[in-house]
Amino acid sequence: MGQTGRAIEEGEPPRRAAADGGSSVPMASLSEPAMEPAGGSGSHWMWSPLRSCVNLASSQAHSLSKFLNRRSLARATKAVPRTIGFVGRAIMYGEVDESVPRPPLTLGLAAQVALDEALLAVAMTPNRFPMRADYHRVSDELAAARAMFREQGWIANPATYHRKPPALGDADVTRGRGWSLGTSYERMTFDSGFTPRSGEPGGYRWRALQPDQTAAATILRHPGEPRPWIVGIHGFCMGFPVADFRGLHTDLLHKQLGFNVAMPVLPLHGSRRVTRVSGEPFLSFELMNAVHGLTQSIWDIRRLITWIRAQGAPSVSVYGVSLGGYITSLLAGIEDGLDTVVTGIPVSDFPALFHAHSPIHIRARSIEHNILGDTAEEVYKVVSPFSFEPRTPRERRFIFAGYGDRLATPGQAQRLWEHWEKPEISWYSGDHVGYLWSRQVREFLREALGPAMPAAQLVGV
Repeated sequence: MGQTGRAIEEGEPPRRAAADGGSSVPMASLSEPAMEPAGGSGSHWMWSPLRSCVNLASSQAHSLSKFLNRRSLARATKAVPRTIGFVGRAIMYGEVDESVPRPPLTLGLAAQVALDEALLAVAMTPNRFPMRADYHRVSDELAAARAMFREQGWIANPATYHRKPPALGDADVTRGRGWSLGTSYERMTFDSGFTPRSGEPGGYRWRALQPDQTAAATILRHPGEPRPWIVGIHGFCMGFPVADFRGLHTDLLHKQLGFNVAMPVLPLHGSRRVTRVSGEPFLSFELMNAVHGLTQSIWDIRRLITWIRAQGAPSVSVYGVSLGGYITSLLAGIEDGLDTVVTGIPVSDFPALFHAHSPIHIRARSIEHNILGDTAEEVYKVVSPFSFEPRTPRERRFIFAGYGDRLATPGQAQRLWEHWEKPEISWYSGDHVGYLWSRQVREFLREALGPAMPAAQLVGV
C-alpha cells in the first residue's frame, strides 16, 4: 500500500538526539527519573535502576528496529521466518490458505515462497506509509462514497455503476509501430473519454492525472483473413511491451496458437504512468483510486473490444494475470459475448488483500478509522467480481494459481473459483511469478484457448 510520504507514528513521543550523536530515542525514556519517592507500602520502590535500564534498553531496541526497517536488505530478512511459518502451517494444517490443500513441500517451493515474502518486505518501506492526516482523509472519502453509492442504488445493483462507453472507431485511433524482444508490433492510442461522475469522492484527484487520459494498446496481428482475437491484460507495475510480451505469453498466444493479440495499457501504467513506478497510485492507501482505476480499466477495455469487433473478429477472448486477472474476472460479469476467459494468479478481493498485507500498525489504525472493514467492502462492491455473475459459459472459464503465491495468495483464487461455479482450475507449485516458467501453465493455456482458434488457423501446433 503506497501513499508516498514520511511515516509518522501516531502517539509516538517526541524524540531528541542522543548526546553522543547516535540513534535518537523517545524523550520520555531519557527523562524518566531513576528515583521514586518512598511510600508507606513495601510495594513501592525507593530506587529503581533496573527499571531505568529496562526502559533505556527497550527504547534503544525500538530505535534499532525502526532503523533496520528503513533498510531494504534488513527488511528482506523477514522472509525467512515468514517462509518457515508458511511451511509450518502447511505441515500442521495440510493447507496453504483457506481450504486450499497443500502440494508436496519441496525446497523449490520454499525458495519461491521466500522470494515473494522478500519482495513484500522490501516493498513495505516506511517512507511509503500513510501519514497521520491520510487516515482522516481516506476515511472521509470512503464514508462519503458509501453514502453516495447507497443513495444512487449502485451498491444494491453494481451493474448500474458501470456506464457503457462509446464505440471506438478507426478515426479515433492514432497508430505507430514499435519493436521489442525481436517482435514488431502496432501501437495505438486514443482518448479514454472516462471521467468519474461529478461529486464522486476522489474524482477530482483522478481527473487531475492528465497522462492517464490517453489510453494505449499494443497490437499483434496476422496478415490475411480475419481470425480470433485475445485481449491480454497485464499485471501491476507492467504496461510495457518488454514486460507484457513475457508476462502474457504472447509467443504462445500469437505465434503458436495464432491469435491476434491486443494488450491494453491499464490506467496509470506504462505510457500512462504519473510516477516513476508503473501503476503506483492505482493500488495505494488512497482506496478510492482503485475504485476509479478498475472502473476506467473496464471502460477502456470495452471500448477496445468494440474496435476489435469492427475489425471483423469472429470471436474475442480475454486473458489476464494478477491485477489483470482481477479485471478479467470483473469484465466477464459485465461484457457480453466473450468466447473464453482465463484469469491467472488472480486477485479477487482488494479490501481483504490490503488487510492481509498491511503492517500491523497500519492495519490497526485503518480499522480504527473505519477504512478497512465494512465501509471499504461496501464501496468496493461496485467493482468486485463477486457482485457479478460471469456471462461467459462455465465451460469457457479457466483459472490458474500458485500454491506458494504470497502476493495474491491462494485464497483469492479459491474464492473466485467457488464464485465461478468451480470451473477448471490449475494449481502449480510456485510463487506469484512462477507461472512464467511453468510448463504446466503453458499447457493449461494451450488447452483452454486452443478451442477458440479454428484448426485451419492454428500456427506452430
